[in-house]
Amino acid sequence: MMNSEKAYIDIKNYLPHLQPMLMVDAIEHICLERVLTHFEIKTDCIFIEDNCLSASGLIENAAQTCSSISGQHYFDKEPSAESQGNPGILGFISSIKKITIHKLPEIGTKIQTEAILISQVQMPEYSICTLKVTAYHLDTLFLEGEMNLFLQKN
Repeated sequence: MMNSEKAYIDIKNYLPHLQPMLMVDAIEHICLERVLTHFEIKTDCIFIEDNCLSASGLIENAAQTCSSISGQHYFDKEPSAESQGNPGILGFISSIKKITIHKLPEIGTKIQTEAILISQVQMPEYSICTLKVTAYHLDTLFLEGEMNLFLQKN
């Protein structure tokens, strides 16, 4: 008998973020060019405004989703208990080329965020990349845009 539930990948294997700044619950799919993540908006999220995820929270979710593509070069797939998978990475949005927020998702919504790598310079100690990103739930598009990220190994 087959299990109908999907096996999700722990986002902590690809990002150094911890609660309350972790804005992705799990990765459904990741490869060198594309990632698909999930995030359930809960009442204790620090980016809640008027019962919705704020624009800055939505952008942070998009950035964390995007950075997992570059982050996979620096993180262990099966981290040891001592390192907790965190190799000491500094990452930030170096520029937002374009972001359109169509609607803010309400508390309780499970959003999917997809990022596609457009270009990347991958060096042993740092990575600069440009990604296209969308965040949605079913047929509702919340965010779409393009951003540049910079990740550096400490």
